[in-house]
Amino acid sequence: MRLPWRAVPPPVRAASSVPAGKLSFVPACSSTDASSLELLQDFVTRARRLFVITGAGFSTESGIPDYRSEGVGLYARTDRRPMQHSEFIRSAKSRQRYWARNFVGWPQFSSHRPNRGHAVLRRWEDGGKLHWLLTQNVDALHAKAGHKRLTELHGCSHRVLCLGCGAITAREDLQRRFASLNPGWRAQAGTVAPDGDVFLEEEQVLNFRVPSCEQCGGILKPDVTFFGDTVSRATVQCVHDRLAESDLVLVVGSSLQVYSGYRFLLAASDRKMPIAILNIGPTRADHLAELKVSGRCGEVLSAIQPL
Repeated sequence: MRLPWRAVPPPVRAASSVPAGKLSFVPACSSTDASSLELLQDFVTRARRLFVITGAGFSTESGIPDYRSEGVGLYARTDRRPMQHSEFIRSAKSRQRYWARNFVGWPQFSSHRPNRGHAVLRRWEDGGKLHWLLTQNVDALHAKAGHKRLTELHGCSHRVLCLGCGAITAREDLQRRFASLNPGWRAQAGTVAPDGDVFLEEEQVLNFRVPSCEQCGGILKPDVTFFGDTVSRATVQCVHDRLAESDLVLVVGSSLQVYSGYRFLLAASDRKMPIAILNIGPTRADHLAELKVSGRCGEVLSAIQPL
């Protein structure tokens, strides 16, 4: 099937439409060739109930770094590693360090806005093309874009969970509590990390005070799945149910290295569902896909019509 508006589409140019200040977190890539663009259009056109999975590469065009991108991801730029679930649970000092960094980084992290890729997927949802959206991101950008048919697989950093009573509160409320408890505390921010915090030296966080849950005095944690933790069975089952209702799967901006997301590609393959992947660089599921396209997510998606 040919694209309806022209016989041969032009390449999507890699250098266009992403603000220059946000390019530092987007891996280098060549232009998306016309043939790949046309094949992706054909794939989306075939879908009646499209299931979309997004990852950290989807948010780099909004200025949020990822972990694994070659040359620009956190692992390539620094020797720092994200907080582990077990460390956060067992160590008050680790929680103090985490929350101090998060407090400094939160104003910038929370100000990020959806990019053109988020807007495209929202239009697909509004038009009935997108049946369900599964994101591995915790930045709330899909929610900010207005998505309703959405599962945040790893939670959302804009919410805070009490490990004692289970109460959920807004991260903005906790920011005000941090400021009230630490009126004279100052720290010089370092490199921004994907989870919304910044890197601080150990001596900078020694006097930072961390509040407890206002209802029960319990430990407060971002409502996200830290590395080493597991996604709830209820969430996993919900996603499997939505996947079973869908007909095609499109992965956008994810290397799928984390099993919590990769498992749904295995399930789709078992169901003989066609899979397409749009990503810069290789992914764990390339061997499962009938189509692999390299390019910047927002730019490529903007060239696709949800027919």
